[in-house]
Amino acid sequence: MRTSTKLRIPHSQEDCELVGILEQLAPEEPTHGRKIALILHGTMGHKDYLFQKRLALRFPLDSFRFDFRGNHESGGQWTQGGFAQDVQDLVTVVAYLRNTYGYDIDVVVGHSRGSVVGMHWLCTSEEGQSARAMINVSGRYRMHRIYDGVEAYRKEWDTQGYYEWKVTVARQPVVQRIYPHDIEEFSRWNAAIVWDKFPANTHVLTVHGLVDKTVPSYDAVIYSRAFGSRTPGTHSLHLIEEADHNFTNRQDEVVECILEWWGALNQGRLKTGIWMTGVRGKL
Repeated sequence: MRTSTKLRIPHSQEDCELVGILEQLAPEEPTHGRKIALILHGTMGHKDYLFQKRLALRFPLDSFRFDFRGNHESGGQWTQGGFAQDVQDLVTVVAYLRNTYGYDIDVVVGHSRGSVVGMHWLCTSEEGQSARAMINVSGRYRMHRIYDGVEAYRKEWDTQGYYEWKVTVARQPVVQRIYPHDIEEFSRWNAAIVWDKFPANTHVLTVHGLVDKTVPSYDAVIYSRAFGSRTPGTHSLHLIEEADHNFTNRQDEVVECILEWWGALNQGRLKTGIWMTGVRGKL
């Protein structure tokens, strides 16, 4: 019987804990050598945000989803440009799952910032080289496009040196500060690493909404170009009409797409190109 267990993982490089949920399909069975999925949230999200929990509860594999540092239940400080810190968080989580349970990472699922972090980890870690799949949902490629939205920050930058970003996370009000240097650091993050360092054997699914106003949908096309020439790893692109960055009212559609693609991967039916090529279905 499937079980959900909350874990508090001591951070290997910071004085904080990373809090997440371990979903196990057969908790009574040994976990050494068992495959697991990692599910990563985006900016100012959390482990149960958007489609993440829905996917975890239906995915036919053990999974772990967690709050990055400074988000929801995890300790530490969040910063807008802190991709390197997020990668450290992911390294800590992977080491804990390996050393405590004996898990091997089979697939990484990321939304937005979580996708960027997950792809970087796959490019730079030994464990990432053996992962079978990456699911990139709303992932940003052109990092400099973060400057498209900074006009909204300038008044507060000029008066107090930082912008107060007020959002609601897990039904709780949250205020984070964004400094000009955070945006600069964000814009310099090297998403282009995927062209040369991404594992050749890892299959990729990219899902993007066509009315995404946070990350332009053309970024999905760029990822298709980067991943589509690899072999034997494949790349599937799925663009969802009238869907925004968070897939508002369309999250079940994202889950269904991921599950169908995962099934095709395990049946050896994946081919590089537009997902569901040749299938008429509902148009």
